[in-house]
Formats: sequence, structure tokens, C-alpha cells
Amino acid sequence: MESMLNKLKSTVTKVTADVTSAVMGNPVTREFDVGRHIASGGNGLAWKIFNGTKKSTKQEVAVFVFDKKLIDKYQKFEKDQIIDSLKRGVQQLTRLRHPRLLTVQHPLEESRDCLAFCTEPVFASLANVLGNWENLPSSISPDIKDYKLYDVETKYGLLQVSEGLSFLHSSVKMVHGNVTPENVILNKSGAWKIMGFDFCVSSSNPSEQEPKFPCKEWDPNLPSLCLPNPEYLAPEYILSVSCETASDMYSLGAVMYAVFNQGRPIFEVNKQDIYKSFSRQLDQLSRLGSSSLTSIPEEVREHVKLLLNVTPTVRPDADQMTKIPFFDDVGAVTLQYFDTLFQRDNLQKSQFFKGLPKVLPKLPKRVIVQRILPCLTSEFVNPDMVPFVLPNVLLIAEECTKEEYIKLILPELGPVFKQQEPIQILLIFLQKMDLLLTKTPPDEIKNSVLPMVYRALEAPSIQIQELCLNIIPTFANLIDYPSMKNALIPRIKNACLQTSSLAVRVNSLVCLGKILEYLDKWFVLDDILPFLQQIPSKEPAVLMGILGIYKCTFTHKKLGITKEQLAGKVLPHLIPLSIENNLNLNQFSSFIAVIKEMLSRLESEHRTKLEQLHVMQEQQRSLDIGNQMSTSEETKVAHSGSQIDKVFNNIGADLLSGSESENREDGMQGKQKRGSLTLEEKQKLAKEQEQAQKLKSQQPLKPQVHTPIAPIKQTKDLTDTLMENMSSLTSLSVSTPKISASSTFTPVPSTGLGMMFSTPIDNTKRNLTNGLNANMGFQTSGFSMPVNPNQNFFSGTGTAGVTTMSLGAPPTMSNFSPLTIPPASVKQPQQRPTDMSALNNLFGPQKPKVSMNQLSQQKPNQWLNQFAPPQGSPVMGSAAMGTQGNVMGQAAFGMQGNPFFNPQNFAQPPPTTMTSSSSASNDLKDLFG
Repeated sequence: MESMLNKLKSTVTKVTADVTSAVMGNPVTREFDVGRHIASGGNGLAWKIFNGTKKSTKQEVAVFVFDKKLIDKYQKFEKDQIIDSLKRGVQQLTRLRHPRLLTVQHPLEESRDCLAFCTEPVFASLANVLGNWENLPSSISPDIKDYKLYDVETKYGLLQVSEGLSFLHSSVKMVHGNVTPENVILNKSGAWKIMGFDFCVSSSNPSEQEPKFPCKEWDPNLPSLCLPNPEYLAPEYILSVSCETASDMYSLGAVMYAVFNQGRPIFEVNKQDIYKSFSRQLDQLSRLGSSSLTSIPEEVREHVKLLLNVTPTVRPDADQMTKIPFFDDVGAVTLQYFDTLFQRDNLQKSQFFKGLPKVLPKLPKRVIVQRILPCLTSEFVNPDMVPFVLPNVLLIAEECTKEEYIKLILPELGPVFKQQEPIQILLIFLQKMDLLLTKTPPDEIKNSVLPMVYRALEAPSIQIQELCLNIIPTFANLIDYPSMKNALIPRIKNACLQTSSLAVRVNSLVCLGKILEYLDKWFVLDDILPFLQQIPSKEPAVLMGILGIYKCTFTHKKLGITKEQLAGKVLPHLIPLSIENNLNLNQFSSFIAVIKEMLSRLESEHRTKLEQLHVMQEQQRSLDIGNQMSTSEETKVAHSGSQIDKVFNNIGADLLSGSESENREDGMQGKQKRGSLTLEEKQKLAKEQEQAQKLKSQQPLKPQVHTPIAPIKQTKDLTDTLMENMSSLTSLSVSTPKISASSTFTPVPSTGLGMMFSTPIDNTKRNLTNGLNANMGFQTSGFSMPVNPNQNFFSGTGTAGVTTMSLGAPPTMSNFSPLTIPPASVKQPQQRPTDMSALNNLFGPQKPKVSMNQLSQQKPNQWLNQFAPPQGSPVMGSAAMGTQGNVMGQAAFGMQGNPFFNPQNFAQPPPTTMTSSSSASNDLKDLFG
């Protein structure tokens, strides 16, 4: 990258140095800025041609510079001769003014280092185009290197040279004397211009009919720049030292030969022996046949042969050459007409411009852009000609690239966009609006093109409004959305509402219907549809236009009408319109079809919405019921379990700590309940609060449908566990020798649900005893049993020395029904026998054991029922228990109907009295030992 920059820098520096050294100090630089070296021309291609601009007007020019360093090798008198010859040619060119001669913008200026003058903008010399690149910069421009002449350019160029010679011969009475490719210049527009009047010869008798032209003898000792090019010089110059206008025509024939032969002349001349070369050339010319001119087009071949004739009088003159059929080409004639356009009146111009669109497709693009387009745009200053010129300019714009359009055409169209008269200008622009919007930059569209469309919509001419409304949909996709929404649509609506023309109103509705797809849905619903209700007229065409907009909006995938709009605004507007008296049967049918379709859509959408809402409400209701049921079950299980836990734990604690609790009065029980909590109770309370906080922070549970999995049966020997608890209870009871007459059972907090008699010492064993989970959250409560001294503990009424304990039911009964165990002699209804495997293992024959999962899936009442004897099974005998026909509860505790297992007692523990006996320990030993 750095090497490329250095190379570019060196190239720019070198070019700048060349330019600076070439024109430094020349007075031309005071008024003109000199650009880059682009070409070379003149005799021997001695003149370097540069781009330039005039400082005051920024007008583009070409600067011809002759660097005196080229002639440093010559002696002083030879240098003077060369300078004088060059000056003479430029001065003669400056005096002559003709369209076929190169136009001088600034006369010759001389400085110590160079000669310079300025002309119209120049592309290159014909010699450069034909491949002679002498005195060009080292890096030849690709424009010159790749330049190829089109046939129309060649024809019209030779015609222009012929016209220039005709002007010199007929009007000026002058012989050019050096018509060569070096002295034919192609200007910026591609026109061929003559220069190089260094060796021109004026008539010695201009007033006479037959002009005479003096001729100088060829001097081979002169520098080459002081002599014409002998390869294009007529033979009579050298051999007879004479010249006339026919001599220039010979040179024209040699130029035509070179043009059709890639720049090669017909003869090559040995400049050292010029006379011998011309003598040989004369013989060849006399025997010149058509075979030597095969590269020349056939229609001009004979004329070239005539021009190269040895006899001057046989050669056609310049005026005759301009009239040969070869130059009657359509393209050449068109270009020739453009060159004489300033001489025509408006009628002739209008006729020519009308036929020009047929000719333009036959011409090369370069010719059109360089030669025709400038002539057309120059006519924009004439408003009457603009309607005739503008179609051709826009036709050329279609063939141009976007860059060419922006550079060459758009600047010329700017003033035309603002012209309002004649009205045809607006019509032409509207017809080509897609072209303008495609190639014009967005800023220019906003500033120049769209305002013209807005003016058309607001124009007083109905024809203009109709045309504009018909054309807008064709280029609506090229208009930016803000301009369409804020400027175009409001003007279309105004045209529809304010016009008195039915055609304009209908076309406005049709236009809106066609551009709906380019609009936003909510803009249509909020702006376009309400506008339809403001239209005052009720003609069938207008009504059908309104219906069309509704239908397009309703059926379009991008747009659509909401059911709220349908029900509230659209249908209330359409239904009254459908019964207008002006509508015929087909129009009425169209209205009804659209209305039915809208109603059907409205019904289906709203029905779908209601069905979805109904399904959601049903789902929500089922969720609420499920949540309520699960909550009530959990509360019920927790309440029952906590009461069971309280009863079992308090019974075990009271039996184990009877000696301590008997010293307390019943009145102290409530006080202890309200007293300070123990450390264990506080820890438990803290855990419960923490658990409650976690439950609050959790998301609500959602019911899930799952397939129940069959529980894995794991059997546990509850009998062994129960036996262990009973053994420990017996040992503790035996170790207590006395039971006070009045004792109170204190509530003992429990962490699990115990089995009949629980020990606070071994909570783990107690938790495993009943097969339930210790963390089920059951709360324990106190259970107090006042001792009655008149009752025996483990005997019937007649047993002495045993304390009797009775359990009384509370006055308020809970929802639990009494669980009574009928005698063995009474038959129960046929039902599933209750599993009492635990007690049967203790008091009777072995039965199948109950698994932990089976127990965990049963309700508390069912679990308690497992401890009742099955139907028909014998209860413990009265001899062992001290009572007749009673179950274990009656024998052990003296309870009637087994109130110990009544769930009503779990809700509120009843007061119980117990009488101590000295034989209690012995009875326990007899019972459990």
C-alpha cells in the first residue's frame, strides 16, 4: 500500500512539475487554471493539450502549450523560423471563425519557455485517436487508448472536415496547405475541427473569379516543424511547385484513406529524397486501382479514388464532397441538423424533435450523449420548445446510467421541474415518473419531483388531475412512506372531496384502492376508512369505489379490519349504502356479498374468542376446586394427626412421670399451658415459622395428572416394636412403688406419633413403632387424667388394691363418631375386617403383617381400627384382665365402650381420674411379663 502511494505521489509530482515548467510565467496562467496533460496536436504533434478552466467563469477550456525545450537542438535562426511558423498558424486560426474550425478562447501568449493559447474543450487529435501517441504523457488515458470511431462519427467527421475546407476555399479563398490527422481536432462533443494553419496560402487575387495561390518550393534543409507533412501533401507541391484548392482535396483523400486504415497513410515518403519518393508516388497514383482501396467502404471508394487522382482538376471540390451519398446517412444528417439548429425557427425545430425519437435508437450512446444531448438541453431556455425536447431528453435518460443521469441530465432538468407552463410539461413528467424516481437521488425527489406531483393534484385542469391519479399507482412503490402518508394521501383526499368532477372523485377512490398495499394497517383503519364516510356523493361509481376500498382492506393479508371496526364502523356504513336506489342488481349483489363475508368473519372470530374464554374459565374453576380440596384434606389430616400425636405422647409421658405429675393440682394445668416455653418448644416453633415462611414464598401448586405407581411393599414387624415399648413401660411402672392419691398428667411435647404408650426417652424407637413419618407436622397437646381412688387400675370393680382409671367424654362432641368395639357374640354387618395384626400378635394368634406403605396410605381412623379385634375373635379373658366380656381397653383402664380409641376424645382431651394401688406393678408384670 505504501509503495502504491509513493508511486502515485511521484506521478502527481511529475505531472505537476511538467505542467508548471511548461506554462510557468506564461500570461495564460493569469486567467486560466491549467489541468492535466490529455492529448497532443498540430504539425508534428508539437502542441501539448491540457485541460483547463477559466478562473473568472469556471468555463472549461483546452490549453495548447508548445514547450521551447523541444527545439533546443536547433540553431537560433531555425528556432526563430519554427516559432514564427507556429505563431502564424495560431494567429490565422484566431482570426477565422467557423463551426468547423477550432474555436480560440484566448489568443497566443509567449513566454521565455513556451507558447500557449486556449481553445474550446478538446478531447484529442484525430492522430491520437488513430494510434499516434507522440508527445503524450507516459500514462496514456484509457479514453484515448480504447477509443474506437463509430461509422456515424467517421462519416460525419469527414463531412465536417469537407465543410470546413469548403468554407476556406469558397469564402476565405484560402488553401490550408497541411490537412493531416494531426491538424484535425476532436472536441469534447466529438465534433471534428480544423487547426494548424501554419502553411496556409491565401489567394493573391481574392476579388477575381479564379483565385491564385502562390506556393513556396520545398526546402529539405528547413526543420521538419517548418515543413508540411509530405505523406498527406499533393504531388504538385513538390513536382510542379504549385498549389490550389484541389491540393487540399488530395490531402482530404489521404486523410480518408488513413481513417479507414488505422491511421496508416497511403504512401510513405522518404524525407531525405523527397523528389524521388514523389516521382514513384506519382506512378503509383496513376495506376491506382480499386484493389488498393479495399479497406475503404464501397459507397465512398470511387470518391476517394477521385480525390487521390494525379490531375488536380479531376478531384472533386469541397462543396461537391459534402453532397456525396456517403454522407446522406441518417445519423450524419441528424448530427448535421443539430449543428444548424440555431438557424431554424420554432416550427422547423418542433417537426425535427417530433421525429427524433425514431432516430435516437439507431445512434451510438456516445454520439447521443456527446453530440445530441447538449443540443437538446440548450433548448430548455425556450419554453415553447420544452414539450418537444423533453421526451427526447427523458428517452436518452433511460439509456444512461444513474451516474450519467445525475451528472449530465439532472442539472438541466432542475429548472424544468419548476415550470408550470405549458401544461404539457407536467403531463410528460408524470408519464415518465417511474424513470425520475428510479434515477433521481432521494433529496432531489423530495425537493423537485414530488412537489411537481403535488402541483398536478392541485392543478385546475381536470385532465391533469385524472392523469396524475391514474399514474400515481404505477410509481407508488418508489415513494418513501413519510411523503406518501403526510403529503400525497392528504392531497388525494382533498381532490376527492373538493372536486366537482365525478371522474376525478372516482379516480381518487381507485387510486387509493391501488396504493393501499403500500400503507400501514393502522393508518388505513384510522385515516382512510373514516374518510370514506365523509364522501358526500351517492353515485353508483362512487359507491362501488367505496366498496372496493373496504373489500381490499378487508381481504388484504397485510391490512385486514378488526372485528371491533367491522361491528362499530364498517358494517353500519356499508349496510345503508347497499340499499341506495341508484344501485343495480349486480352492484347490490356485490355489496351483499362483501357484507356477508364480513359478518361471517365477525361471527367466527368472536365465537372463537368466547370459546377460548370459556375453556380458560373452566380450567381456572377446576384448578380452584382442586386447590381447595387439597388444602382441606391437608388441614384435616394435620388436625387429626396432631390430636393422635398429643394423646399418645401425653399418655406415655404421664405413665412414665406419674410420681411427679401427681403432686400438681388440676388448676395448675391451664397456668402451665400459658407459661413460658421450653427450649425444645422454642426450637420447634422457630422451625415451624421457618417452614411457614418457605411455604408462603413458594409458587402455588398446579395439579398434575400422573399415573399412580404401585407401592413397594415393605413389611415391618410392629409386634416386636410394640413388645419392646410395653416391656420398657412395665419396667418403668414397676420401679415406681407409690402413686399419690391425686396426680395430674402433664402435657409432654412429642416430635412424633407414639404407639399407645410412648416414651419421651426414645423418640426414634417411638417413631418407628407406628410406621408413620415423624415429620408429618402433627401438633401435640396436653392430656390430663385425674386419678380416682375408688377405681382399680387394671381390674374390674371387685378387684382390690388396684387403682381404677375412667375416661369421660367431653360435653361437646366433635364430628368424629364413637368408635365402639362390639362383643364377640354380636355379629357385625358384612364388611372388610379391620387389620389388628399388632394387637393380635400380642394377645392372640399371628396374622399377616401390615407394610409401612399400607399404613401410610390409610386415614387415622382406619389406622386406629387396626388395633381393634376382628369380628368373632376372642378377647382377653376376664381372669387375666379382671373383667368379664371387655376388650383390652376395658380390662386395662376400666373404660366402658373403649372411649380411649374414640376420635372425639382427640379433639379435646377429657379429664380422667385414677386411683393408685400397691399391686399395680404386680398386675403390669402379670399382664406384660
